[in-house]
This record gives sequence, structure tokens and C-alpha cells, in this order.
Amino acid sequence: MTLRRHSALAGIAAASLLLAACGGNSSNGSTATPTGGGNETSDGGASTGVVTVNSTEPQNPLIPTNTNEVGGGKIIDLVFEGLVYYDAKGAAQNAVAEDIATEDSKVFTIKLKDGLKFTNGDPVDAESFVKAWNYGAKAENAQLSSYFFEPIEGFAEDNNEDLTGLEVVDATTFKVTLKQPEADFPLRLGYSAFYPLPKAAFDDMEAFGENPIGNGPYKFAKEGAWEHNVQVELVPNEEYDGGRKAKNGGVTLKFYETQDAAYNDLLADNLDVIDAIPESALANFESELGDRAVNQPAAIFQSFTIAPKTEHFEGEEGELRRQALSHAINREEITEKIFTGTRTPAKDFTSPVIDGWSESVPGSEVLAFDADKAKELWAKADEIAKWDGEFTLAYNADGGHQAWVDAVANSIKNTLGIDAVGKPYPKFAELRSDVTDRKIKGAFRTGWQADYPGLFNFLGPLYGTGAGSNDSDYSSEEFDNLLKEGSAASDVADANTSFQKAQEVLFKDLPSIPLWYSNVTGGWATTVDNVEFGWNSVPLMYNVTKK
Repeated sequence: MTLRRHSALAGIAAASLLLAACGGNSSNGSTATPTGGGNETSDGGASTGVVTVNSTEPQNPLIPTNTNEVGGGKIIDLVFEGLVYYDAKGAAQNAVAEDIATEDSKVFTIKLKDGLKFTNGDPVDAESFVKAWNYGAKAENAQLSSYFFEPIEGFAEDNNEDLTGLEVVDATTFKVTLKQPEADFPLRLGYSAFYPLPKAAFDDMEAFGENPIGNGPYKFAKEGAWEHNVQVELVPNEEYDGGRKAKNGGVTLKFYETQDAAYNDLLADNLDVIDAIPESALANFESELGDRAVNQPAAIFQSFTIAPKTEHFEGEEGELRRQALSHAINREEITEKIFTGTRTPAKDFTSPVIDGWSESVPGSEVLAFDADKAKELWAKADEIAKWDGEFTLAYNADGGHQAWVDAVANSIKNTLGIDAVGKPYPKFAELRSDVTDRKIKGAFRTGWQADYPGLFNFLGPLYGTGAGSNDSDYSSEEFDNLLKEGSAASDVADANTSFQKAQEVLFKDLPSIPLWYSNVTGGWATTVDNVEFGWNSVPLMYNVTKK
């Protein structure tokens, strides 16, 4: 799935991660063999068994500020811990932070718990946060999540100096000064962009990304535990004593090429946990898994985006064609026939599980299927410049997306009478690389899994000018100003009013075409207990125990 880290502020989430491939089997397509065995400890403590879960090959080396997709996000969220973490319901809980205090929502004094260390012995101190954030914010380092630091004083897109808004007070205290008051700033601090880094990381950041040293509940089992295109093996961090302490003997994330292969492994008890059910099994997985099946709302939004500077999609012509495409998609029919009740047609750009969501934002009528309106808008665009060629929608074949992409393409083709086709990429990382490098042509699937439970997280990271996950290179002064207005609000209700007005701008410009909201569909094998999926669709792997 694209997801998670996938989840970002106006200075900003997967974890907003971009939704990645939703599933996968071993890289060669064969049945994977579970790692580790399984006896409970005699004292009733953690299980000694290693738990396996499906995943995908990360796009980049595992540097927190440069990881914004699900495959990498799953790993770094287990290896690192930030100032806060999010519990199963999405509430922020203090982690490394002892206290986050402010009198004006502009200057925050952050006090850390004393005596915490990275797994190599480096201290988790104020400098480990400030230095990591400065690295992530500097233009020369070109980090995908640099936009998260935009609210902090001193941030600029071309700045290579340390942020003036960060100050180390003492070993366990630092101050953060924002450009303007932002009441929800502490809520964002559980996202991976804000993780600390050990001193060792700065000796060779790329090498560090291959074997990251963290402070979270797990660590790499050994040097080279990341077998590219195969798996990553993690073991418990015996020094960790936070709220996510491992209750198992480790987690192995297996990279699958198809969701079907992962699901077949689950049915055979060769995979312990799966967080995405393939389309081929959506109709039957709840009966097949029984009380081991999961189908619950999650903070996941799916869309497709048209590559920057695509011919026929700029200016007035582009505005008309985007509206026509949106009206040409029969979301109700596709979600019913393809997803059998595990998706809901989108009514906005966020998620119904987020506080402040509304299904009646002015302009949202562009999401309604209306064949006549679609044809009328397309004809008006043709009066500006006649359409030629084909409309392509790129997707990653390892994520189980072919059926809905074909359905969307057919809906567009049948409504508008143009040649519309899906364009598969073998792997999610390959698709994301072409998107990031702006090499992709036409349209491509996009999605967002929230990093923290707020409307802004679905808007700023994806559509704010210069944001790291702004795949369309969209820029609107009106939209940006409304984001800033909302971020500076004194309470959440006032903030959400501004964010909904910002969505009105998006509905006019359609930098992406909203499709539907996703439930998390997953389950577990007979080999494990204590499986729980969080508010953002991610299984809480540290709680899972092996039988």
C-alpha cells in the first residue's frame, strides 16, 4: 500500500509515508520460511519467537529524514524512538521526552529523560535531536522530509546553515522557536523526521542508512541484516525501556513481490502478520481467517496525481481536464465491485477518522460520477487544445493495484472516449524513484497514510509549496496562506476551519484526483497472539507474541 510514511507540516506524517506497495511475497515468488521458533519464557515475560510481517523493499537508505514511504517507514519506526509515540488510538504519549512545555505555542522547551542511549552507546541527548533536525533541514542534504522543519525559525528552502530556532540548553534540554505559534506542533513530534541520530551517523550518512543505529524497541540483528529485496531482521533492543517494549524475540520484515504470495504464506502459517489483503481475497478473507481478520477504518487516503508539466494538463486546459477526469470515474461502482466494502469513495482530501473531517467541503461535488459533465468539460478543454495520445496511469505491480487501475482507466475510457491504460512498474521503489526524480510521464497512483492524527498532515506534506511529498509540484499562495492561518490557530476547531477552506482551493485546482479512503485489511496466522492494528493501519509489532 503506499502507505505509511509514507506520512509533514507546513512545516510538518506516515509516518506519512507515501503509501507503498500494500503487500508482497518473497522476492523470488516462492513460499517464505518463518524465522525463529517459539517458546514463551518461563517467567511469563516476552515470547522468544521471532515474528514475521509482510513489507516491501525500502526506496532509500534508512535515514529518518529521508524516508517517506511505507517499506522504509515500518523499519525505522521499530528501530528509532522520538520525543513522543502514538498509541493504538492515535494519542501522543511521551517517549524520549520527559516534558514538552510552552506558554505561547511558539517557543517550546523540551526536557528529555536522562540516561537514554543509542544501541552503540552514544547518548540520546539534546544534541542528538538538534543535530539530526539541522541535518534534515539543510538544502544541501536534499532530505525528502525537510519540509517538516519549515515552521522552525531559520528554515528556508536554500538554507545550509543551522536552524536559528534550535538551541541546546543543556544535555537533556533544548528549545524550539517557531516562526509563528502552532498549537499542534507537539502532536507532530512522533513522526520519523523528528527522530534523533547518534554521533556515529554523521561520519558516513549513506553507510549509516544501510545499518542504522537507533534507540527504539528493536535493532538490526547484525551488520547486513538488510538483505535487499529479501528481508530485514530485527531483534529486541535490550536497553530499551519505553512504552513499546518488545514482547517477542524479534521482527523479520519480508519483502514480497505480490500481496497474493504474502496472503498464501499467511494461510500456510509461513507468515505471521499481514497488513494488506490482496484484491483476489477481499471477498473471502474474513470467512477464511475468522476472528484473526481485521477490517477497520484507518487514516489512509488514495488518489492519483498527474506528473508536473504533462502536456494538456497545465493552465485553464489542465483545470478543465482534471475536473473531467474526476467526474469520469465511477467510484461507487469500483469500490463495490473491486474492493467489496473495504474502501469508501472519497469526499475530500483527508480521512473520516480524523477530527474535523467533513463530507461537504464546497467544491467536493467534482468527485461525483457524472458522465455528461465529464464530456462537457473535456470538450471545452479540446477547444483550447485538441487532445491526442493516450492517458496512462502508472502503478506498482507489487502492491495489488492492477484491478482498480484497470477499472479506473476503463471508466475514463468509456466516459470520455479516449485511450486510457494502466502502466505497471514491477516494484514500488522503482515507481517512487521515477516520481521523485520527475522522470515519470502521465498520471501515477498516490496515497497517504497519516503520520499523526490531524487534517494538516493530509494537506501540508502533499500540496504545500516545496513540500517533500508534493509530487505534483503544486503551488498556490492562497492554499499556503490558509495552511499557515490554520497552523497558527489557538485551538483545533479554528484550525480545522482554515484547513477546510484550504481544501476548497484544492477542489478547484485538483493537484491530485481523490479516489477513496482505505480500511486496513489484514490478519494473522495461527502462530501468533496479541495482534492489534493501530489508527493508521500499522500493526503494533512490539505487542505480538509467538505461540
